Amino acid sequence: MFHPVKRTLASLALIAAAATAQADEIVVGGKNFTEQQLMASITEQLLEANGFEVDNRAGMGSAVVRQAMESGQVDVYWEYTGTSLITYNKIEERLDAAATYERVKELDAEKGIVWLDASQANNTYGLAMRAEDAQARGIATLSDLAAKVNAGETITFGSNAEFYARPDGLKPLEAAYAFEFGRANVKRMDSGLVFQALRDAQVDVGLVFATDGRIPAFDFVVLQDDQAYFPAYALAPVVRDEILAAHPEIGELMNAVAAKLDDAVMAQLNARVDVEQVSIENVAADFLKESGLI
Repeated sequence: MFHPVKRTLASLALIAAAATAQADEIVVGGKNFTEQQLMASITEQLLEANGFEVDNRAGMGSAVVRQAMESGQVDVYWEYTGTSLITYNKIEERLDAAATYERVKELDAEKGIVWLDASQANNTYGLAMRAEDAQARGIATLSDLAAKVNAGETITFGSNAEFYARPDGLKPLEAAYAFEFGRANVKRMDSGLVFQALRDAQVDVGLVFATDGRIPAFDFVVLQDDQAYFPAYALAPVVRDEILAAHPEIGELMNAVAAKLDDAVMAQLNARVDVEQVSIENVAADFLKESGLI
């Protein structure tokens, strides 16, 4: 017969074990596009391989995942330096990539958020053209594009609605380069549709993100931002300070991933999902194995 005291002690031990397991569960966040879902899966699989229980909550909006981290509902995710600088911290000052990282690291530390090592992947905005068309028109830079528009060429631009309206978006870009597409020549659409419209020559120029795998896959060229208008959007892991203090090994694991990433690597990973239609989980697993991280 099981002694009541032993039963009580056993029950307490089980409760304590459950509480410990729950305390060790790491909530991984992510935004609602391919690159972010990939990074969330890479993080999830790497942490699980190192003994952590993980709750993957990828698929959130940018503001939502940030709020979730500030409120303690998300423990770690991958963020972009420019997004934190401009969108979350409302800094309008123009800063280079290194200064952007240092500023957001300082500002977010006050909110209990630690920026780990920044990768070499810079998922900034870009304006892309079909490579053949850009060459034929003699357009390699945004200054070249502005000159063509100002000379009277009709050039249509495909953009998502956010970039069209945001304070670091189309209007300030046109002001910086002293040109205007003209309202009739701006076609607003979903971000994913921009790639199709540009590929199918429904627009001449399209808004893209620099690490999107469809850029090389569709033979696009990103015009050089020769006036350095777009801020740096370096991809980096961020973690709540409480979690990092309790589990410093998470910082080491995330920094090891960051060291493997640059624009070409991210574009290749994104292309495997968006172009080759490989599952996010499989692409993430292959990356971790091929990089020697698991």
